[in-house]
Amino acid sequence: MADKFSTSDFLEKSKSVPILDVRSPGEFKRAHIPGAISLPLFSDEERAKVGTCYKQQGKDRAVELGLEFVGPKLAEFVKFAKKIAVNGEVLVHCWRGGMRSGSMAWLLETAGLQVGLLEGGYKSYRNFVLQTQASSLHLRVIGGKTGSGKTELLKLMKSEGFQVIDLEDLAKHRGSAFGHFGLEEQPSSEHFENLLCHELLSLDLGKPIWVEDESRHIGKVFMNFDFYNQLRSAPVLFMDISAENRLPHLVDVYASYPKEMIEMALDKIKKRLGGNWHKEAIQAL
Repeated sequence: MADKFSTSDFLEKSKSVPILDVRSPGEFKRAHIPGAISLPLFSDEERAKVGTCYKQQGKDRAVELGLEFVGPKLAEFVKFAKKIAVNGEVLVHCWRGGMRSGSMAWLLETAGLQVGLLEGGYKSYRNFVLQTQASSLHLRVIGGKTGSGKTELLKLMKSEGFQVIDLEDLAKHRGSAFGHFGLEEQPSSEHFENLLCHELLSLDLGKPIWVEDESRHIGKVFMNFDFYNQLRSAPVLFMDISAENRLPHLVDVYASYPKEMIEMALDKIKKRLGGNWHKEAIQAL
C-alpha cells in the first residue's frame, strides 16, 4: 500500500526522490510542481474521451475505456519508473489524488517499487502554493528606472549572501517592451506561482527577501494578488541613476538583437510613445 504524504512532506521528500506527474501532457505543460517528470497515464485526447464517456455512459464504462488506453503502455511505465527511481523509490501524483495516481502506484508497487502519493493531488499542492504566497513575507524592493542595473545589483547581493528572488528570471521576461528578447517562452501565470513558491521554500521566511520592483504583470505573466500586494507595501530602495549612465547599459543589453525585433517592440508601444517619438525611434534604429 502506497504511503500518502501531505503537500509539505511530499515536497520535502522530493528533494531526494523523483516525482512522476501522471496527469495529461496538456495539464503538465500548463503548470506542474518544479522538478516533476511527466509520465502521463493518458494523452490529452485519451483523457478527453474518458471524461466524455464518464459523463455519457457512467463510471464503469469509463474505467473500461481507460484500461483499453493504458493496457499497452504498462510495461513502458514500469521501465521508465525503474530507470529514474532512487533506491527503488518514486513519488506519484495526479490532479486530485484519485484513480490515475492510485492506478499508477498499484502498478509500480506490483513491479517492486516503493511509491509515495501526494494526498489531494496537484489540487492540494496548488492550495499550498497560494497559502505560501499569502503568508507574511519580509520583502525588500529594489526600484529604479529601466537600465539602472537593478537585476545586476540583486545578483551581486545574492553572491554576498542576501536572500534574493529574481522575479524576471522566473517569468522569463525583463519587464520592458523589449523584455522578451533572447529569453525562452514565458511560463503560465500558474506555473510562475509554482516557481515562486519553490524559491520561497528555499529561503528563511523570517528574514528579509530582496526583489525587484515590478508591475503586477511581467510580460504575459501575472503575479498572485497576495504576493503583489506585499511587494507594493514593502520598503523600496530606489536607484536614482542618470540617463547618461542608464543608456549605455540598455544598449549593451538590447542593441545586439535584430533590428526587426526592436522595431516590432517599438510598434507595440507606439501609442504610449506618441507618434513623433515613435517616428524618431524608428529613424534612429
